[in-house]
Amino acid sequence: MDRMTDTAPHAVPVRRYSNVAVAFHWVTVVLVLLQIWLGFSFGAAEGAARGNLFTWHKTTGAVILLLTLARLTYRISNPPPPLPDDLSRWERFAAVWNHRLFYILLLALPVGGLIAVSARATGPTTPLIGGVPLPVLPGVPKSIGELAGEAHELAAFALIALIVIHFLAAMKHQFIDKAASAGRMPPFQPPHHEPVVIGQGGQTEWEER
Repeated sequence: MDRMTDTAPHAVPVRRYSNVAVAFHWVTVVLVLLQIWLGFSFGAAEGAARGNLFTWHKTTGAVILLLTLARLTYRISNPPPPLPDDLSRWERFAAVWNHRLFYILLLALPVGGLIAVSARATGPTTPLIGGVPLPVLPGVPKSIGELAGEAHELAAFALIALIVIHFLAAMKHQFIDKAASAGRMPPFQPPHHEPVVIGQGGQTEWEER
């Protein structure tokens, strides 16, 4: 649906992510931060508390995997808005590969965790929160499970590093560069109040400033 107000500026608008993509992004942020906290917490816990935290860790990982698959499906069918012209070549390269590595890790971490859990499972399933049974991978040797667990831990630290880089880049665009590209992901807004238009999901909708 195209809808433009009569008072919309004639400046080139910032093309932002659709509301669906924005929802995917921020729900993923909350879940990943929760998962990082759970990962560090159950590692330091003991007894029943450790088991309960690990169950939450498994459950959150399964949700992140499903959410990432849904997000990728949406992204493929609804390509994101193009990167703004105010980004340099190296920033474009970094932005593209930061997103690609995010998706790779958001898929690889739950799968690696499942492999590690499968190697230690005593039955065909492992319990999630609420007693929901998650099927494990049959026949995974303990040696492969241990290797997957070590890779899972390293990948988690890699994800944390990507989050820090992504956050610092967003702050740089918003407060140092004051670049229009800062307005691509709400609730961030273009520093100079440039017009914003939804540029994804078949929508082109001007937002008043």
